[in-house]
Amino acid sequence: MRKIVRIDNVGQTFDTKNGTLAALRDITLDIEEGECVGLVGAAGSGKSALLALIAGLARPTSGVILCNDRAVAGPGPDRALVFQNHALLPWLTCFDNVYLAVERVFGSREGKARLKQRTHDALAQVGLTHAEIRFPHEISAGMKQRVGLARALSMQPRILLLDDPFAALDGLTRANLQEELMRIRATTGTTMVIATHDADEAVLLSDRVMMLRRGPGASVHAVLELNRAHPRDRLLLAQDIQCAELRARIAAFLEGGALRHAA
Repeated sequence: MRKIVRIDNVGQTFDTKNGTLAALRDITLDIEEGECVGLVGAAGSGKSALLALIAGLARPTSGVILCNDRAVAGPGPDRALVFQNHALLPWLTCFDNVYLAVERVFGSREGKARLKQRTHDALAQVGLTHAEIRFPHEISAGMKQRVGLARALSMQPRILLLDDPFAALDGLTRANLQEELMRIRATTGTTMVIATHDADEAVLLSDRVMMLRRGPGASVHAVLELNRAHPRDRLLLAQDIQCAELRARIAAFLEGGALRHAA
């Protein structure tokens, strides 16, 4: 597999009124095309900061991030970020929220009919054809998150970045969207990086899991391999001894980080 993302000795610091704050320290990871990497860690472990760096929304203070063998210098259509907060514009319909992204990426070279078709296709991909003309306040939290996912997918990114996108959802909706994400990955082959604080989600979705120690100066604790075919069956995974051991290791790491954070 070709390496599509290379994170080489990346660090990030911020200047605050109390001095310099180190957010990330010595992060190194290669991500292969088509794989899904999970980022896990307690609050303050730099998961969102690392996703923002890959997305080009921020620049590393040290080290370099390469996407497709080019240094990341800013946002680009090859990378799309899905936030925990769906970030929909409330005065636009579901269709128009997605159309904005489509127009930005493809508007300079495609006509309106093709742009509209891309928007229809993206919403259909997440099962929301029936909700195209609804406004965000007229749909459920899970549907809003689907619109956010459709907006990202409509850009046809090579790398999909997900920042704990299902954390605020109920268990059933979360499980349904996890299944949707696995289906989309199987269909499109999109490379994914997902930040999560849920051990079950990490094991279900990821090929590898990077565990990040809590900051200041968040760093890599370990990278775990999950050698299981995709898409995965959560019931079969529950009976898999190796996956159960990895799940327990991730859960213990997260619990330890949360306890230290509370202290």
